[in-house]
Order: sequence, then C-alpha cells, then structure tokens
Amino acid sequence: MPDRSSSAANRSTARRTPLSVDVVPLTPHGRQLTTLLVRAADPRSRQRWELPWDAMRGDETLDDAAARLVRAALGTAPGLLEQIAAFGDRQRHPADAMVSVAYLALVAEGTAVPIGGDAAWFPVDELPPISPRQRAMVDGAMRAVRMRLDQSPIAFSLLPQTFTLSQLQEVYELLLGRRLHKASFRRALHASWLVEPTDEWRSEGRGRPAQLFRYAPRKRRGGRRGVRFEGLGVAAAERS
Repeated sequence: MPDRSSSAANRSTARRTPLSVDVVPLTPHGRQLTTLLVRAADPRSRQRWELPWDAMRGDETLDDAAARLVRAALGTAPGLLEQIAAFGDRQRHPADAMVSVAYLALVAEGTAVPIGGDAAWFPVDELPPISPRQRAMVDGAMRAVRMRLDQSPIAFSLLPQTFTLSQLQEVYELLLGRRLHKASFRRALHASWLVEPTDEWRSEGRGRPAQLFRYAPRKRRGGRRGVRFEGLGVAAAERS
C-alpha cells in the first residue's frame, strides 16, 4: 500500500499552485463504476475528499506528474492513463489552482488497490462533496470515455487479462450508463474482431461454466477498433 502520509504532505506543500495535475481513476466494483478519492490534506477544507492531485516537480512533464500521482494513489500502473482536458475556469479547486490539467486513469477490475483509510473508492453516481472543478473533471472523464467507446478498445483497460463475455458486457453497460441486449451485443462484439476464446472456463453461478476470452484484435482493412453500438437494443429485462 502506498505511503498516504507522504502523499498528503506533498499535496499540502503544493497548495496555491498556479498549475495542478489531477487524476480521475476509474474501476468497476460489482455493478458500479467507481472513482478513487483521497482525504483532503487540509482539515479546514469544506470537502473532506478530493481526487489525487499535485503540482509538477522539478523537470517533470505533465505526463510524468500524472504517472507519479497514479503510482502513489494505487500502488500500481493503470491500464490506461491519458490527458483529457485542461480546466481554467473560476470553479474552486483544492489547491486554488489557476489551471488544472486532468488525466483519466482506467484500472482493471480486481486490481489490488487501497480501500479505506486515506483513500476510498466511491460510485461515480454517488460521490461525496468534492470541489466544483474536480466534480467537473469526473464528469469530463465519463464523457471522454463514452465518446471513445465505439472508436477504440478503451473498455478492455477495465478488465483482467481473461474475462467472460458477461463481464465484458457489464463493463460496456457501466460506461454507457444503460443496459444492452445480450444477443445484439455479442453480434457486435463478433463483428469487431476484438476478442478470442481461451481454453479456460469459469463458473458464474447457476448453469454451466462460462468460457474465458482475451483481448486479441485481428488486423483487418479499414479497421475500426471498438465495438459499434449503432442499433444495439437496450435490455428490457435482467440478463439470463
């Protein structure tokens, strides 16, 4: 587990910085999409929780600072880390930063990450009060993911190396914010050529075990690299 006390001290010394780097970590927990928040370093803060953030150090680049923040918060590297937007409005930030550069970090389901103490995962739809600018960052991260979902294989960054098709569908549903028709989803997945079966099977409760798949895109002409959702039906009932 990362040293939260040193991380808090680092955040404290970075307050009132003109530029902050903020990270929005996302991972599935059960049937919810969650983001990681850390306790505010300033006990006088109106918000007790905040996204991981800091100022750049020395000759760090923005990407370097974001990678350092993720390692300190998670104790591991995420499946994907990329810049999503810069926020320079007058909305309040924990550091009173003039400009904040936000990064999206996607963490594979089941990755060992800290829960409790100075860091905790909260459902994206049920966040405790956080600063207005950081709330906008969470919303921006969700928009960025949804905009790219049928253009790139971004959803696979939230999955372990092997997974069932039901797991994959659940991740897409979490990111889209809606249920998908099972048969339609699997037809679209087959057309995308993004997964291949393994020789492993896993029990998912009642019924026969489910086959495990891996992300293994096949090269093809033209090549969209995501699952196309045009025409996919919304599930009207619980999946079998």
